[in-house]
Amino acid sequence: MPSTAASTVNPKVPTLLVGSVPLADSAAVFRAAARALGASATRLPDGETGRRSNWIAWQRSVFGAVSALVESDARERDYQLFPPFTLRPGNTLQDVRFGALGFAREALASWQTFRDLKATGDIAAPTRFQVALPTAWAPVYSFISYRWQRDIHPLYESALLAELKLITDSIPSDQLTLQWDVATEMSWWERVYPAPFSDIEAGVIDSVGRLLNAVPEGVELGLHLCYGSMNNRHWKEPKDTANLVAVANGLAAKLSRALDFVHLPVPQNRDDTDYFSPLQSLRLGRDCQLFLGLLHLEDGTDGALRRIRAAQRFTPAFGLACECGLGRRPPESIGHWLQLHADVAAKL
Repeated sequence: MPSTAASTVNPKVPTLLVGSVPLADSAAVFRAAARALGASATRLPDGETGRRSNWIAWQRSVFGAVSALVESDARERDYQLFPPFTLRPGNTLQDVRFGALGFAREALASWQTFRDLKATGDIAAPTRFQVALPTAWAPVYSFISYRWQRDIHPLYESALLAELKLITDSIPSDQLTLQWDVATEMSWWERVYPAPFSDIEAGVIDSVGRLLNAVPEGVELGLHLCYGSMNNRHWKEPKDTANLVAVANGLAAKLSRALDFVHLPVPQNRDDTDYFSPLQSLRLGRDCQLFLGLLHLEDGTDGALRRIRAAQRFTPAFGLACECGLGRRPPESIGHWLQLHADVAAKL
């Protein structure tokens, strides 16, 4: 039986893969991550490979399959992949019906692979299978015209919660981690793009909190706060971590169940105390892990250690991660990204 240990990894330093990893398939991702990260990663994603590699872009076909919707003529903002859909003339909202969204189908297929690799010892026995889902607002805001977003959001959210239920009903809770990806809502909180509600803070906390609370107890629950990575760039460079802390604290207070980890991004050029100082106001549960996405291949171990030293002044305990998923990175770079986790952990 092959060993799952990665001798260069410090198991006392937790590591997290945010989601996408552009390798050939889920088996390749599981094997590569398990070898590189060893016991430091207690949960592994399937890499969101193939058509899922560009986060929610693959959901466009779901909206395109709804006969009551039709694509409009032009994009409504930058940082939008395609012209959004609108209600087809002659149709009403009662005609908008979503079928399977595909998240459960993909997760259950990868779960079978994950389980098989556990049986052969390629993945360590305590490791959980990590599934990342976007909030319902993310695809709706990306693919539906502003005019119809508030009307169509509850319909898509209902379909998304059905996908979540199928996943949590099918995978043992002690084997599963569910991570919610919160990017669209951060753009509203930062006043980059117009929000669909007037009280932005309350709207974000209520809508995201509802999704977090839908994850059953026993399933690990994670939160990834994101500033976007389309073409490996943000829609805004954060001034500091203050808004990230405000969202994390607001959601933690809203929860009726445990929150197990929170991931916050750290831009490459931020190793200053101004960026990290709001972290001293972070109010997560005692058992909630904090992961800082401060690993950047561009400046490697030295850059990561500078950012770590700056962050430790305000929050001494945290795990290591990249700033976002790796899905838009060249596949040939993934070995280097994984090794960076091990190299930095070895220095701590």
